[in-house]
Amino acid sequence: MESKTRVLQKAEFNPKIKTYILWYGSLICLLSIFLIPIIPFWLIFGKLYLNRYFELLECELTTRSLRFKKGYLFQTERTIPLDKIQDLTFKEGPLLKYFGLSILKIETAGNTGQTSSDLSLIGIIDASEFRNKVFTQRDIVTDIQSPAAESSESTSDLLEQIRNSLKKIENKILEE
Repeated sequence: MESKTRVLQKAEFNPKIKTYILWYGSLICLLSIFLIPIIPFWLIFGKLYLNRYFELLECELTTRSLRFKKGYLFQTERTIPLDKIQDLTFKEGPLLKYFGLSILKIETAGNTGQTSSDLSLIGIIDASEFRNKVFTQRDIVTDIQSPAAESSESTSDLLEQIRNSLKKIENKILEE
């Protein structure tokens, strides 16, 4: 029987993300030299694109998972089960600090790369509070699942007792 999944908290994103991405894109164009002619187009059309992109950003903490949705032209939706989350870390660089933003990186079990993360969330308002709520809910989910692990241990004990009883019966039959 499946339990209903309900939304515990929706993350809110800082509108400064738009300005950050606009300047970050311009900086990348400037550093690559070949893309310098694109900078005026990026500043004009990028602003329009980023407004729509920001409107479509969603992140929800549910009773069982973390769901993230982004994108305007290319949409991405990720759902990460809470029991698979190993770590949530903050990242801040000079440009992020200037805009008062941080990146919340989510790493899950089975992540092969040391520097890669499964999901990066830029500009969540009260990111540390959101991180704590994710950890709290993850602990609740994993605590619910741990009695099942204890149950499997008791099952193995029960099977061992049955095996021992069968051996005793077999020995008594052989003695007769």
